[in-house]
Amino acid sequence: MDGFLSTPFGTLVLIAAQCLLVIGFVMLSLLFLVYGDRKIWAAVQMRRGPNVVGAFGLLQTVADALKYVVKEVVVPAGADRPVFFLAPMLSFVLAMVAWAVIPFNEGWVLADINVAILYVFAVSSLEVYGVIMGGWASNSKYPFLGSLRSAAQMISYEVSLGLIIIGVIISTGSMNLSAIVAAQDTGWGLFGWYWLPHLPMVALFFISALAETNRPPFDLPEAESELVAGYQVEYSSTPFLLFMAGEYIAIFLMCALTSLLFFGGWLSPIPGLPDGPLWMIAKMAFFFFLFAMVKAIVPRYRYDQLMRIGWKVFLPLSLGWVVVVAFLARFEVLGGFWARWATGG
Repeated sequence: MDGFLSTPFGTLVLIAAQCLLVIGFVMLSLLFLVYGDRKIWAAVQMRRGPNVVGAFGLLQTVADALKYVVKEVVVPAGADRPVFFLAPMLSFVLAMVAWAVIPFNEGWVLADINVAILYVFAVSSLEVYGVIMGGWASNSKYPFLGSLRSAAQMISYEVSLGLIIIGVIISTGSMNLSAIVAAQDTGWGLFGWYWLPHLPMVALFFISALAETNRPPFDLPEAESELVAGYQVEYSSTPFLLFMAGEYIAIFLMCALTSLLFFGGWLSPIPGLPDGPLWMIAKMAFFFFLFAMVKAIVPRYRYDQLMRIGWKVFLPLSLGWVVVVAFLARFEVLGGFWARWATGG
C-alpha cells in the first residue's frame, strides 16, 4: 500500500480522497447548520421549527434540498444565460475551495501552506464576484441594486477583518494557521489563547464576519422589505440552492477562522485534557450558535449605519490596534504576551 501511495497515481488518489473527506464534512455540516439555524430562530420566537420530516425534523433540510433540485429552473427572458448560471456556481465553489487550508487538528489539513491567511482572503475576496455577476446577469434593477450593495458592504468589512488579523500575525510571526494555533498552546488552557491579548478585536472580528457574509443584522444586499430578496430574486431551483449553500459554507468558514485565530483551534480549554478535532468542531458549532442568535434577536441596520460603522468605527479601531500590538510585541511587554514568536509560543 505504501508503495502504491508513493506513485504519482497513488498520490493523486490520496489527494482526491482527502478532498472528498473535507467536502463531505462541510456538506454534511451544512445540513445540520441549516437545521440548527431554523431551530434556534424558532426557539427564540417560541415555536417548534422543523419537526415533521425525519426524527425531530432532522431530514427537513434534505427534503428542502430535494425540493429545490426537482423544481424547474426559470431564467428571465433578458438574462445573460452563461453569466446567470456561472454566478451561483462561482459562489459555491469559492466558498468550498477556501477550506483547503483550514486545519482541524495538528497535520489534519489539505494544504499546510505558509500563506494560508492570504489564501483565505484571496478566495473570499473573489466571492463577491458571484453576487455581482448574479445581480447583473438577471437584467433587473432590484437584483442589480442588491449586488451593488453587497459589493460595497463586503469590500468595506474585508478591510477591518484584514487589519484585525494582522494583529494576530504580528503576535505569531506567521501566516500559517497551524502555527497560529501552536502559538496559543502555552499550557495555560483557554487563558493562553489569543482572545485575551487581542480581546478588543474579538468582538470587532465577529461583527465584521457577520457583515462579510451578509448575515443579519447586516443582510442589506438581500433585504426583503427593500429589494425583494436582492441579487437572488430571479433565481430558482438549483441555482438558488447553490447561492444559499455558498452563503452558509462561508459562514461556517468564518466560525472556523474565529476558532483558529482567537480560541485555540483544536486545543483543549482545560490543561491536562487531550487536544483534538472534536474541540475544533465544538468551537465552530458554538460560534455558529452565536451567528444564529444574532440573526434571531438583533434588528436590521440601515445601510448608511452599516457603512458608517465599517469606515468610521471599525477601520480606525482595527488600524489603531495594529499599531498598539506592534508596539507591545516589539518591546515584549509582559514577557512576550503579544509576541509569541519571541517566547516560542
